Amino acid sequence: MKKISPKKLSKKHITAVVLISLAILTSSICIFRHLNQNADEEFSEYTHNLFCQEVSGSTITLHYTLKDPSSYGIENVPVTYGRCTTDTRAICAAVENEQARLHSHKRSQLSKENQLTYDVLDDYLSTSLSLAPYSLYEEPLAPLTGTQAQLPILLSEYQFYTSEDADTYLELLTKTPEYFQSILEFEQAKAEAGLFMASYTVDDIVKECRTFVNLGEKHYLYSSFTERLDELSDLSDDQKETYENKNSEYLKEYVFPAYTELAEGLSALRTAGKNKNGLCYLPEGKKYYEFLVARETGSDRSIQELQTLTSRQIMEDLTAMQETLSNISSEQISSVSSDLFNSQGSLLENNEPSSILADLESQIDGNFPELPPVTTKVKYVQESMEEYLSPAFYMVPAIDNTEQNVIYINQSRMTDDISLFTTLAHEGYPGHLYQNVYYAHQKPDPIRCVLNYSGYTEGWATYSEMLSYYYTPLSQEQATLFQRNTSVILGLYALADMGIHYDGWSLLDTVSFFHTYGITDPTTIEDIYDLIIADPANYLKYYIGYVEFLELKKDAVEKWGENFTQKKFHKAVLDIGPTSFNVIRQYIFLKRDRGF
Repeated sequence: MKKISPKKLSKKHITAVVLISLAILTSSICIFRHLNQNADEEFSEYTHNLFCQEVSGSTITLHYTLKDPSSYGIENVPVTYGRCTTDTRAICAAVENEQARLHSHKRSQLSKENQLTYDVLDDYLSTSLSLAPYSLYEEPLAPLTGTQAQLPILLSEYQFYTSEDADTYLELLTKTPEYFQSILEFEQAKAEAGLFMASYTVDDIVKECRTFVNLGEKHYLYSSFTERLDELSDLSDDQKETYENKNSEYLKEYVFPAYTELAEGLSALRTAGKNKNGLCYLPEGKKYYEFLVARETGSDRSIQELQTLTSRQIMEDLTAMQETLSNISSEQISSVSSDLFNSQGSLLENNEPSSILADLESQIDGNFPELPPVTTKVKYVQESMEEYLSPAFYMVPAIDNTEQNVIYINQSRMTDDISLFTTLAHEGYPGHLYQNVYYAHQKPDPIRCVLNYSGYTEGWATYSEMLSYYYTPLSQEQATLFQRNTSVILGLYALADMGIHYDGWSLLDTVSFFHTYGITDPTTIEDIYDLIIADPANYLKYYIGYVEFLELKKDAVEKWGENFTQKKFHKAVLDIGPTSFNVIRQYIFLKRDRGF
């Protein structure tokens, strides 16, 4: 980061008096620097301890964050998933105390880099504090994104760097029942408070749990365990067999029963849900949704402002589509319309994921900062679980092992080459993989790497996905129509999310809304409605995050004028790293002129 350099004093008028003054000045500068150094050391020690505390609370978090915890002084940590807690007062007190500890450090005495860390952490804790009284409104279980869906993937990708990692993994499997029991206790507390999920959401999650269990010996938690053992060269065949037998035993004794008990516990609570509509129908639900949206998007705009922003972007996209269509022939319109609303089939010369990623990596060169070389494995979701998982996802690597990356593809949701290409841009280049690896190589304070700013990360990935349409073999007109159409659909989902949870739309209202935009299939709309009910603000972190990046770019073009370049803008937001858009705006605009 750019820093202010001290001005050099001229030697021209030095006298005895000036020398005395200079000596005093030099002394005070040395003292000031010494104070700064101490302040920075104390702050770094504080953030280091906070980082160690945060990652040590869950074995999954620790292992996915650090390949070598001992290098950070973390050793002999109990094996645990952590617990869901219903103690709202304890949560509020913990966040308040943490913010008080942060504020005990004098921000003005910190280096520019530490001031950024301070501001991001303060922003994060402030958002957490606003949500802390609403802890029972949170939902650990949701179709596609809930714990029951993500845990198997996290377990299957739990890397074995040593045989001790395999031992820890097996011990972790034994903790699954108590972890799921804490989730059930949390759901029971939600039910008692009148905050339990809708019955149809219960049905979806129960079905997912039972499908997971019914995979039996065909489950990928068997095969993935063997694959990871095979990478440990110091194990004999007999040792591997012993490990495999124990894994099989623990899956049957602990993991599958935990899923069964979760399904049964949720089924028993099925009718406890008092609200089958949006959050605004819950006590203080509208206020909770405001805080939730702020956390998920990283935007400080009000819901009304976000609705206006979304509507404006949709109109801009529709206008661009109309202008594109008006500039091509009727034959081209027919061809483009067919391509736009039907499967593309095979458009790419090579639609292998590795080839697409290499193509994307080469095409972004020049408009994005350079990235160190990495290896990337593309894996596919097990066919039996395709219905219950997202179209694709990137496994964020440990911050001390960013050279190894994994992207999962759900083939059932990849209907054509364009979908695959843009999805790999979202997950790979210049999306999640690129952003994570780039930021890790800036060597930020480790605490920055455990703060969850979904609006930034998913917004950046969506922004990358939108750019990637122009990297495909599509013509400029086709790329514009595809990209703008995708943006409009995401925008409609975002408006529906805010309409359902903030304005109180019913299913009938939602059907009417989508009909206005030519989406009329009732089953499709009902599926959208159910997903939004089950996972509030999920669509917003993608769409609002994306639009906030567009707004930042517009501001950069206006403020930087002839100095604006794509690469300069991308580097500015990537260097700052995941945080709220308010903090980003301050640092790339307000503080740049003051030497940051």
